[in-house]
Amino acid sequence: MLTAVQAAVVAAAAAWVIGVGVAVYVMLKAARVMSDTATAVTGLRESGDVLIERANAAIDRAGEQIAKTEAVTASMAGVTATMSELDGHLTALSPAAAGGASATGGASAIAGASAAGKPLTWAAALVFGIRWAVGMRRGGRPGTVPQASRRAGPWPGREAGRRAALTGRANGTRR
Repeated sequence: MLTAVQAAVVAAAAAWVIGVGVAVYVMLKAARVMSDTATAVTGLRESGDVLIERANAAIDRAGEQIAKTEAVTASMAGVTATMSELDGHLTALSPAAAGGASATGGASAIAGASAAGKPLTWAAALVFGIRWAVGMRRGGRPGTVPQASRRAGPWPGREAGRRAALTGRANGTRR
């Protein structure tokens, strides 16, 4: 049989073995957690690098767009200057144009170009209106509505101006 000292030594050895086993288990779990953490940190670092590259590309594109905008702005300044110069030339030429268009020769610079254009515009509108009216009357011209379809109304097969919901008919038949 075992004496009390021997039993205590066996119990201490068993406790020590159990304690070492628990410590090894905890260290293995901690190593796995550290490995997973290292993998996650590596993935985050790679994602951060990709994000920084994309941000730098966006910044580069924005810089290019700003440069293009500055070029367009400079071009518009040149166009404005050219238009101002052209306006000066037109102002210098408008009394000559008014004198050529007017029989009296005493037309003011304000009425110069607009006075010459008004009769032509009025005549063109009159000719268009007469042509449109003749086309409507004949009914065979392209771009005009024939007489028969005007009388039928906007819904073919129905009375002029009445919808199927009001007459109770769909395409001329009862429902």
